[in-house]
Amino acid sequence: MHTNQKIVLKVSGVEKSFHLRKVLENIQFNIKSGDRIGLVGCNGSGKTTLAKILLGQLNPDKGTIEIDDHVKIGYLSQSIDYQVNEWGQSLGEDLYQFTKELGLNKVYDWNDERLLHLSGGEKLKLALSHIWSSKPDFLILDEPTNHLDFKGINWLISELTKFNGPVLIISHDRHFLDQAVTQIYELEQSKLHFYNGNYSEYMVEKQKRIENQQHAYQVQQQQVQSVEAQMQQLKSWSDKAHRDSTKKGSGPSKRQFGIKEYHRAKAKKRDSQIKSKMKRLENELDQKRIEKPKEATEVKFQFEKSGKRGKRIIEAKNLSIEFDDHRILFQGSQFYINHGERIGLLGDNGCGKTTLIRIILGEEPRYKGDIWKSDSLKAAYLSQDVNDLPADKAVLEALGLTDRQDIYSARTLLANLGLKEEQIMKPLGTLSLGERTRVKLTDMLMKDYDVLILDEPTNHLDLASREQLEKTLNEFTGTIITVSHDYYFLNKLCDRLLVFENQQVKRVEKTLEEYINPGIKNTKTCEEELLIIENKIAFILGQLSMMDQKNPQYDVLDQEFNLLLQQKRNLQN
Repeated sequence: MHTNQKIVLKVSGVEKSFHLRKVLENIQFNIKSGDRIGLVGCNGSGKTTLAKILLGQLNPDKGTIEIDDHVKIGYLSQSIDYQVNEWGQSLGEDLYQFTKELGLNKVYDWNDERLLHLSGGEKLKLALSHIWSSKPDFLILDEPTNHLDFKGINWLISELTKFNGPVLIISHDRHFLDQAVTQIYELEQSKLHFYNGNYSEYMVEKQKRIENQQHAYQVQQQQVQSVEAQMQQLKSWSDKAHRDSTKKGSGPSKRQFGIKEYHRAKAKKRDSQIKSKMKRLENELDQKRIEKPKEATEVKFQFEKSGKRGKRIIEAKNLSIEFDDHRILFQGSQFYINHGERIGLLGDNGCGKTTLIRIILGEEPRYKGDIWKSDSLKAAYLSQDVNDLPADKAVLEALGLTDRQDIYSARTLLANLGLKEEQIMKPLGTLSLGERTRVKLTDMLMKDYDVLILDEPTNHLDLASREQLEKTLNEFTGTIITVSHDYYFLNKLCDRLLVFENQQVKRVEKTLEEYINPGIKNTKTCEEELLIIENKIAFILGQLSMMDQKNPQYDVLDQEFNLLLQQKRNLQN
């Protein structure tokens, strides 16, 4: 794709620790001119820290960063709470050209009232326009698709294709990574692992690595057990020889002395054999020790399920909203929502999705028309903003819990969400945005409700948490109303949409995939078949771990194991 790839940035032996916890260990890589790199890893694994070190905003404890002086970096930070005056009007036409392409109209006419009411997506589009108009040589984008509508995501993918410099993207957006990157760098337990390909290819390759490591680990454990069993046998023989060498026996003393000497020599030989075997095993493990693959963290969300309510829970008739600057978001709209439905809100940034949520919650009185809500409606709301938590308070204090059982439940939930005890004790201001989202989720899950209203729920959440949230929400029996620009999440979860188009909100009985690509049926994966194969793999691994490698059956099972792995990969693809 890019010929003449010259090295733009060189990272050698970078290390960084915070409060005695090593975040980055011996990190080294080169970034070349045409590289398209996706940096992935769990919340708190050090991705933003690494980006800040590359930018020179943070100094490493050890190691060096080499970058040409004339290379201009365009950096999008994870939190886009920029001040409006930061955009700088001096950039003029270039900036307005990009805002126009991104679907923001007449930005040069925006007054203070308009600038005060920017949605998360509009702020992000301004930030991206600002970066692009500064004509950078190298892009570092931290979560660039959070808050971004599908029009914005498609613009970004197309602009990245035209951009000649290297791109480093920190993202948990699976759909975006599949289209935007050709390499994946994964930060795990302070070390960096490299994969070729986009996100889907990385997942297949990573699974293959884990399975091969699991297999090699099982085989090595079997060898260790075999050597340990031999040592145990030698030890019991040695103990017997030691006992025999001190036994009082009858007969001539010379003969007795000879027998004792014989047993003593035998015991000595056995001891030396044990030492030799032990040394051989230690050397073998020192040189070729295979670590047990790290278990994926199981994130669990627990929901209280209320009993069934009446069928229809929300109904809008002739609903309209207009702001003081005569900007109409939507007008003359009618739709309904039934109990137990999963509704995705779909539309461009600034079209009024968050405003509609505020109307449903009773927080926005400036609408015209009617909105009816069931009297029994109990809604939990997760907003886009995770900066509204008290920065100086620790997690449990911020949650305002006093009952012992509640505190225990919250600790369990926070642990299931991957927040460790020491993080719970820290002030909220020191936690990453992803960690703060988990605190808000915990607050929400501690309450009983029958409707979940989620505004960009996967923003700042790492991949394991996103996938677990999808599974759990699928089990929830109440109603879900969600705004999300995470294509995978919305498509997997929602079977109906409220579409914001031409200043109207209309209900559509389709999934996102069916709506965007008419004619394509959204097919489910062969999950049952995959489950059967995984059970067979587990069964064969169990048999292999108990079998001697010399057993003729071993090779047969080993071949079957590899065949099953291949079948599993084919299904996943």
